[in-house]
Amino acid sequence: MRAVVPNAITAAALCIGLTGIRFAIGGDFDRAILAVIVAGALDGIDGRIARLLKAQSRFGAELDSLADSLSFGVAPALILFLWSLQDLPRLGWFASLALALCCMLRLARFNAQIDVEEQPHKSAGFLTGIPAPVGAGVAFLPLYLSQATGEQVFRDPLLVGPWVVLIAFLMISNVATFSWTSIKPARSVRIELIALIGLLGAFLFLEPWWTLAIVSIAYLALLPFSWLRYAKVRRQRLTLRSEPKDALPE
Repeated sequence: MRAVVPNAITAAALCIGLTGIRFAIGGDFDRAILAVIVAGALDGIDGRIARLLKAQSRFGAELDSLADSLSFGVAPALILFLWSLQDLPRLGWFASLALALCCMLRLARFNAQIDVEEQPHKSAGFLTGIPAPVGAGVAFLPLYLSQATGEQVFRDPLLVGPWVVLIAFLMISNVATFSWTSIKPARSVRIELIALIGLLGAFLFLEPWWTLAIVSIAYLALLPFSWLRYAKVRRQRLTLRSEPKDALPE
């Protein structure tokens, strides 16, 4: 059962993410977005539960990547196409394909590097490119803004298409992005951080679209800081490597 539990959570995330497509086909985009968000939440805990139960396996890792490619690549691509991009069938489909393909390429790169010892970003506590669940969430930003404001301009495929392509290429980029391990709040602000997260949970129920939009914009605003932070860490490593070692005593 230790091996079944985390893999069952991954399978549930896969089914919920794909169910978002069904909601989008019926025009229920609110529930479609909710399905992808729930799939992202489950994706965030299945690996931790596997490590907690000491049930990590190659099968689980492969299943997780397949589930991510469908829940955060195929499902968001089709939801955005049905919501906006189908008004430009050719260019809109190209943008949807870019999102799905880049998500799969990112996951394939991740799997290929599992056994690679030299990973500069990972060893420094950073990720390479935008993670798949985050990329899916940020790609929905025009939909969040459209639902929050009621303005149809955010549904314009000429706006949505380039945005989706941009997020797609950020997912496969070589840009260093923050991971949970690289975020280390000072002890003096931990209580305030707990309060902020609690309030964020309340706002998700009170004003879900504005909250999701603000979180997406805040994440994108942090990208330059992650680049600068990693560049600083890299310079420090290069400096340490270039310093001459002390001569060993005879």
